[in-house]
Amino acid sequence: MNKKMTLKGSLNSLLLLGISFLFLIVLYTLLRLGFYGLNSSLFPQVDTSSLLTMLIGGVKFDTVAILYVNVLFVLLMILPFPFKYSSLYQQVCKWVFIITNSLAIALNLVDYAYYPFTLRRTTSTVFSQFSNEQNLGKLALDFMLDYWFILLIFIAIVFFISWCYSRVRLERPAQIRWPFYGIQLVSLLFVAFLFIGGVRGGWAHSTRPITLSNAGDYVKNPEEMSIVLNTPFTILKTLKAIQLKEQHYFSDEEVNTLYPVVHEPCDSASFRKLNVVFLILESFGKEHIGALNKNIDGGNYKGYTPFLDSLIEQSFTFNRSYANGRKSIDALPSVITGVPSVGEPFVLSIYSGNKTTSIAKLLGDEGYETAFFHGAPNGSMGFSAYTQLAGIKHYFGKNEYNNDADFDGIWGIWDEPFMQFMAHKMDGLKQPFFAGFFSLSSHHPFKVPEHYQGVFPKGPVPLQEPIGYTDNALRQFFNQASKSDWYKNTLFVICADHTSLSALPEYQTLPNAFAIPIVFYHPGGDLKGVSDKLVQQIDIMPTVLSYLNYPKPYFAFGFDALDNNKDNFVVNTSGETFNFFNGDYFMTYDGNKPSSLYNLRTDSMLKENLVESNKAVGDSLTKKLHAFIQQYNYGMIHNKLVAE
Repeated sequence: MNKKMTLKGSLNSLLLLGISFLFLIVLYTLLRLGFYGLNSSLFPQVDTSSLLTMLIGGVKFDTVAILYVNVLFVLLMILPFPFKYSSLYQQVCKWVFIITNSLAIALNLVDYAYYPFTLRRTTSTVFSQFSNEQNLGKLALDFMLDYWFILLIFIAIVFFISWCYSRVRLERPAQIRWPFYGIQLVSLLFVAFLFIGGVRGGWAHSTRPITLSNAGDYVKNPEEMSIVLNTPFTILKTLKAIQLKEQHYFSDEEVNTLYPVVHEPCDSASFRKLNVVFLILESFGKEHIGALNKNIDGGNYKGYTPFLDSLIEQSFTFNRSYANGRKSIDALPSVITGVPSVGEPFVLSIYSGNKTTSIAKLLGDEGYETAFFHGAPNGSMGFSAYTQLAGIKHYFGKNEYNNDADFDGIWGIWDEPFMQFMAHKMDGLKQPFFAGFFSLSSHHPFKVPEHYQGVFPKGPVPLQEPIGYTDNALRQFFNQASKSDWYKNTLFVICADHTSLSALPEYQTLPNAFAIPIVFYHPGGDLKGVSDKLVQQIDIMPTVLSYLNYPKPYFAFGFDALDNNKDNFVVNTSGETFNFFNGDYFMTYDGNKPSSLYNLRTDSMLKENLVESNKAVGDSLTKKLHAFIQQYNYGMIHNKLVAE
């Protein structure tokens, strides 16, 4: 019973790390099962098959947590020096391992009891939540008395970890010569390589560091993400997260009058079950679209999107249209869910597990088939996780394309072949359907396929050549789609995810740093023209639902762009500063007061700050912004982003 496992050779410390990691993976999986077992009544839709998927998916998040928690232990064990085999050094390693992992286990166990009260894994906000409590000691004691069985489980696990660790010992190699140091150095580099990939969630260029929303890849409902996640991970990943605070500028009745977020069907017209296709184009800022810049260069500016220009002539679009964010990961929630990012991307925030109102889910509940297309490796940008949470049933990425001959070498499949693949896949979707697409070729390092070298104008910024390529890919897609029986019964919405590089002075102002095209095209209808109404990405969902005569109430932060009322507004943020558009005016707001105010109609280059001279307008815009902040913060904090 007391016999120890002796690890020998120059790689024995590496072997011990491997054994320790596998031991902790198994332990975290058992802790996850315990969490689910105690709270299973809160997850009524989880069956054995879906639980198994969550357990497998959870390993990815456990890996990140284990590596972060054990970073000191890993460093101590992998140092390429023989003194690490001394008895004292090994005792230090043992207690570093036991203490750090005991803290992580305690955090996991706390959520056994705390989860039913919060319905989400504990995040770093717990520190601010209890920062002003004067009786933390008593609260902790009461918790341990109320949940004594959790304390017993914790003690048993810590004892078990200590006992298991004591069963293994490292034996110093008999001879310490230069091969030992070479092997140790290679081992250190190998562990560093594994560590980096483990904490990021992969090594692919297009892979963003794993975050809370990636748990959506393994669940059907947002609340089930708590099964996939573990508490050390959620705390570590939210240490720098923005925690919203409730604001009470108005009474509930006043704020719902000023800025209603539940949209009611306005008439009894029958629901038109058109197909709906969203085409989100990477970095297609408004600056690059000739048809939307007829006032530039005396009317001679051609832009870089001849096909999109021709489509706009047959579409309904806007003189003043804006993105709600500056990153690709801001765009999907804004466009598909109508949730803007405030201060930080919604999908990276502590609120990413909230239930949201997705147009895909609303239409799916009405019998629509739903799909999303993105030519990057599945998991890139967290899109597959987000779309699953948004209720999209089918995801088509680089994996499903399954032909690396069309891989651009960095981001994914070139736009032209992937959009042809998408057109053919859409032929197989049952009508009516909702489909979303996110392009990727108009991105750094700004390349085009070899056979298109010299075909598209390069322009003053390197982005404009691949924009020309993607515009042509769009042309080929529409050529193919127009042959399909579903085409004329389809509403297409085309917009950019965000702006990017700029050459024109007119687009190097703060408001136009968010200026993008938003285009509605219905080849079988009469939706045509240009509106002067302010429009933003979060307006797309309510506009489409209005056009379809969607018959039920729904939650949306945005406005109906087809409504003749022009008292709507556009909101986005630059860091912690709000940018607010209403009427002819643009205001920046620092969180306490307006910091600038401009009349964009008469002063598009922002030369005359009216914040002091026109306080009446500033006060009017501030009132509307306060209504937005109050509704947004309340909805996020209390997970109230769906119509009740």
